[in-house]
Amino acid sequence: MTDGDLAALLAGEAGELLQASRSRLMFRDEGSKEIGMRGDAKANNYLCKMLGRLRPDDGLLSEERKCDGTRMAKSRVWIIDPVDGTREYGEARDDWAVHVALCVDGAPVLGAVALPDAGLVLRSDAPPALQPLNDPPRMVVSRTRPAAEAVAVAAAIGADLVPMGSAGAKAMAVVRGIADIYLHSGGQHEWDSAAPVAVALAAGLHCARLDGTPLVYNCDDTYVHDLLICRKELVGAVMKALVASAPSPRT
Repeated sequence: MTDGDLAALLAGEAGELLQASRSRLMFRDEGSKEIGMRGDAKANNYLCKMLGRLRPDDGLLSEERKCDGTRMAKSRVWIIDPVDGTREYGEARDDWAVHVALCVDGAPVLGAVALPDAGLVLRSDAPPALQPLNDPPRMVVSRTRPAAEAVAVAAAIGADLVPMGSAGAKAMAVVRGIADIYLHSGGQHEWDSAAPVAVALAAGLHCARLDGTPLVYNCDDTYVHDLLICRKELVGAVMKALVASAPSPRT
């Protein structure tokens, strides 16, 4: 089985497990927080077990598994997020995702993002064709706490804001043509963006830090301060608006 087939298979099957688990727990009237916690644990156990069995020589980084540091000596490292958007999953919304990425020497070379409630698995080895730009442009933002930088950029370039849940759902909205820009400045971890960035890069999108530097994965510190996933046609306007909206240095 190729790495691409494995990533897509695992993301899709984890999504199906999560849907089944949620249905059972909702039938028992469990709360959304309990549903999210149990789903995370179940999907994490499945993904870690399968990767350990099928790719035993590779490193592994998961949001739901304590890192023992061994991944740092590996060239090939799988980075997974068993449930990206735990709140949305627990509330039975459709804007949550499952992420499975393979990074080689820090580069996100391969990824699969499952959107289970949309019945989709988007994969970097078979990316969808980009759709025409939206007019006006559309920018996905957090449905609960939109970043000030994103709001300012949207106002400057005349983009409509589209509130959405998980990072994976937002990134895949750009891949799918539902939106054109995903600008995040509130900080994330590597598992939030590794698989979405792999898919977005393969689809021909711009993916980088807000200062234009590349996104690097399998770092000792997994915190990622910011990122921009964007249609290449809009990068110049977005970067110009970012500079213009930045606070002036104190004198």
